[in-house]
Amino acid sequence: MLVCAGLAVALAFTSCKSSESAYRKAYDKAKAQEEANMANNNNYEETPVVAPVQTRPSTETVVVDNVDNVSVRPEKLQVVDGAGLKSFSVVVGSFSVKANAVGLAQRLRNAGYPAQVAFNSSNNMYRVVATTFDDKASAVRSRNDFRAGEYADAWLLFNQQ
Repeated sequence: MLVCAGLAVALAFTSCKSSESAYRKAYDKAKAQEEANMANNNNYEETPVVAPVQTRPSTETVVVDNVDNVSVRPEKLQVVDGAGLKSFSVVVGSFSVKANAVGLAQRLRNAGYPAQVAFNSSNNMYRVVATTFDDKASAVRSRNDFRAGEYADAWLLFNQQ
């Protein structure tokens, strides 16, 4: 009886074992199907997909020859640190904390600009003026130079004294 039980167990374990030939048949069938699909796909020429070019309208129109079209923000300022403002100034920074404005002005001075700090008491903001001019055309040229460099948000200020 013990021998029969051992034989039954041995037979059960050997019959559950998957044969390598079954795996090989499944692999060969999948490989043949893949090759057939590749052959069918080669018969058709793929059409390249071209994404349309999206253009955005410009947010600012720059008129090179006409200085009159350039906007200027009028403000009443008091010079806190500097020699004094002329009629038109190029502002490269605005801060509510004086120390931040003085720091930027010092960086500009180190770069060779006659930077100044002015205070607008109506909105409690310190303006960092990089350059100041008597005429608008010179101020526009200077502002454009600053915008082309590190100060893309530079703007023009008209000092209402």
